[in-house]
Amino acid sequence: MKLISWNVNGLRAILGKNFMQAFADLDADVFCLQETKLQAGQHDLDLPGYHQFWNYADKKGYSGTAIFTKVEPLSVRYGIGVDEHDHEGRVITLEFADFFLVTVYTPNSQRELTRLDYRMTWEDAFLAYLKKLEETKGVVFCGDLNVAHRAIDLKNPKSNTRNAGFTQEERDKMTALLDSGFIDTFRYFHPDQTDAYTWWSYMFHAREKNVGWRIDYFIASQTLRDRLVSACIHPEIMGSDHCPVELVMA
Repeated sequence: MKLISWNVNGLRAILGKNFMQAFADLDADVFCLQETKLQAGQHDLDLPGYHQFWNYADKKGYSGTAIFTKVEPLSVRYGIGVDEHDHEGRVITLEFADFFLVTVYTPNSQRELTRLDYRMTWEDAFLAYLKKLEETKGVVFCGDLNVAHRAIDLKNPKSNTRNAGFTQEERDKMTALLDSGFIDTFRYFHPDQTDAYTWWSYMFHAREKNVGWRIDYFIASQTLRDRLVSACIHPEIMGSDHCPVELVMA
């Protein structure tokens, strides 16, 4: 099974660029999107062979997630069941026969870290949600987690130490999550690979210079370790300030 995750930073905008060609070329069994930035009725996406699931933010033009899957799920959930966190369209969970798939767009801590306290609350609630799912079966979750976990995961770690996405608080939450029984699948297959990024600022020709951050992930339960086949990043695919990430499972 081939799974793709991509923060498209506005689906309507990328549909006018290369989305459909990239979608066809990647030919995933399951395709997860973050930051769709639209509401119900603002799209009419024709994807033959795929079941479509959408979670929209209450606020127009903000956040939002979607999953397109060739395999019909056993069940679908929207949000994490906590009202404080379920108004921004950030989470969709599909239940398959032998694992749960979750796509997530993690809240950004924002400039001046104005949303860092909320982010910490979110992290605890989301991890609790994942661990509850794991009581039934293994979990794969993917998306823009808005954190570069280690210094190897961004070009300029020293100058970003107190910036959103690389604060010690955010990194510690990621460490705690992985220590609770999850695998960062890219690092599982590529433990020492440098200059492997999934997001680049639109400023200062950052992508051209590959001055980026790895903040998009596929994370899997340790119980699914033997099913992991490969994980990679697709920096060659343009259209967003993020690029797609991929996981292949047996």
